[in-house]
Amino acid sequence: MIKSIVSKEYQTFFEEVKNRIKAAQYEALKAVNKELMTLYWDIGKMIAERQRRLGWGAFVVEHLAVDLLTELPGVHGFSITNLRLMRQFYLEYASKPKLQPLVGEIGWSKNIIILTRCKDDLEREFYIRMTRKMGWTKSVLIHQIENQTFEKTMINQTNFKKALPVDLHRQALLAVKDEYTFDFLELADRHSERELEHAILARMERFLREMGGQITFAGSQFPLKAGKKEYAIDLLLYHRFMKCLIAIDLKVGEFEPEHVGKMQFYLAALDDKVKMKDENPSIGIIVCKEKDRTIVEYALKQSNKPIGVTTYSITKTLPKNLRKLLPGKKQIELLIEGLKVESDPFAKSTGK
Repeated sequence: MIKSIVSKEYQTFFEEVKNRIKAAQYEALKAVNKELMTLYWDIGKMIAERQRRLGWGAFVVEHLAVDLLTELPGVHGFSITNLRLMRQFYLEYASKPKLQPLVGEIGWSKNIIILTRCKDDLEREFYIRMTRKMGWTKSVLIHQIENQTFEKTMINQTNFKKALPVDLHRQALLAVKDEYTFDFLELADRHSERELEHAILARMERFLREMGGQITFAGSQFPLKAGKKEYAIDLLLYHRFMKCLIAIDLKVGEFEPEHVGKMQFYLAALDDKVKMKDENPSIGIIVCKEKDRTIVEYALKQSNKPIGVTTYSITKTLPKNLRKLLPGKKQIELLIEGLKVESDPFAKSTGK
């Protein structure tokens, strides 16, 4: 009988071995996926080029699917629909060298979701990089696209650029939306802040998904003591990728400038009393029912703590008057640069 080893040294050793195995599995899956994407790309290219050169019509795809099924009965993934998607996949990205290497970073089904639901190159790049970085599942990816996460991220209102280190502020910008969709909450039109908080706590998994992924729940009404008084943060989260605490202050009314002062106080206390030495500065998100963008801009102007002001709604449609606020192509490209620091779940254990 093997003796039980419970020493701290053994537990450390066990974790290292386990993480090394997981890292190898992860690398193997990445290699298989990349090879599969290359295969689908090549087949799509072969179909498109034969059609162009020989004048073949759509019928060739149907014949090819039938012949492949006959000759390779145990091989799946080459249906008529899938072969058509391979052709579309190649044609869509063949003239876009920036996107070509990215498609191999995510699976085929996620690529098809992005290919068919997003028409803009920058939007596609955003969702490919976010899917890779955040580890979004297919259902989460669809949810993010339907909730217009790209648009809502590009127009967010924060002071992160001046309040955070250069290597962190772009990543933080991509972690905050201008508006969150809480269509999963069972709330009456008129509700209190406590009712909103309780509804979120009852649907925490959906709430964290809407917040973007790589986020864990740390507490509600999180206590902070300063002097002889005790204060409470509505919701406290932790962003695993950015390694920082996120304080959420819920407001069921319109944003007021004094909300920023209160959040600055929370962040100062968190950084002093709760934040670990190896963690990044805490971030605050004030979630309101409504906001005046000009008032928010002035309120954040002199704040020295990283704060974002967002709204929440129970609908998925971005108001038309906000679409015109989307930044230009160059500005969006610079923001997406923050996604190039890829998140490898086993980077620590493999020394990457």
